[in-house]
Amino acid sequence: MGINDIAFPHLGIYLENVPKSFSVFGFQIAFYGLIIGLGVICGVLMAVHIAKLEKMDSDIIWDFAIYAVIFSVIGARLYYVLFSWDLYKNNLLSIFNTRQGGLAIYGGVLGAFATLFVYCRIKKLSPYQIGDCGVYGLVLGQIIGRWGNFFNREAFGSFTDSLFAMRLPLDAVRVKDVAQSHLDGMAQMSSDGAVNFIQVHPTFLYEGVWNLCLLAVMLLWHKHKKYHGQMCLVYLGGYGLGRFFVEGLRTDQLLIPHTQIAVSQVLAIVMFVFAVALNAYIRFYLAKDLKKETPS
Repeated sequence: MGINDIAFPHLGIYLENVPKSFSVFGFQIAFYGLIIGLGVICGVLMAVHIAKLEKMDSDIIWDFAIYAVIFSVIGARLYYVLFSWDLYKNNLLSIFNTRQGGLAIYGGVLGAFATLFVYCRIKKLSPYQIGDCGVYGLVLGQIIGRWGNFFNREAFGSFTDSLFAMRLPLDAVRVKDVAQSHLDGMAQMSSDGAVNFIQVHPTFLYEGVWNLCLLAVMLLWHKHKKYHGQMCLVYLGGYGLGRFFVEGLRTDQLLIPHTQIAVSQVLAIVMFVFAVALNAYIRFYLAKDLKKETPS
């Protein structure tokens, strides 16, 4: 394989010379950053569209989005750095270099929700109604943003020889992302034991497809929601459920310090249980109040 090639052998797909970046007037632009930016723009437009369906002032969403995007990016970077501290402790300036990746979606989600509640408290708005619009944009942004991992050759899983197996040249991936299971698996497939590529689960693709299904469910559910904030819970529960299983396949998990426990799986369980439990509590124990406040 060429160093920039990507293949899905069992699907008969072989992509030649897929670059990580391109040059404009001598300045290198990473596809990762470009795709993240595209995801942000499309996400905001989606949230504005939902706000109009809710008969909300779309200017509120535009205003909120400015702060949400800024603090989501900060949160995503801080989360990644916090759980990858060994990579940055000897070179603190590298914390500010995100051109090679290093954003954790959970940090972005936490940053977005924290911004939501602070913004709405200051503006005296309902965080639940605005959140119901924002989560549509959030999940769409995630769907698009995951393709940044494709160009960066990252966020993949363990060795597999399944239908969706993806091959990447060893020289195209970061050394720290190559697990022994990758090398062992490929050595078994090679007659002479020589390996110049790894074959992995494209977990970024799995998560992207899951999120696409989640977005479809949310769009279908929109007209039938029973209270403001319900779509936030659908997102938290749905994303948490899917992320728990996808994270179990990944080999670049961010771990809780001094343990072998993936922090993303812990958060996924917390999100799912919280969303299901709170929705059940609201629906069954606050039913009388809901009848008075059900969105028209």
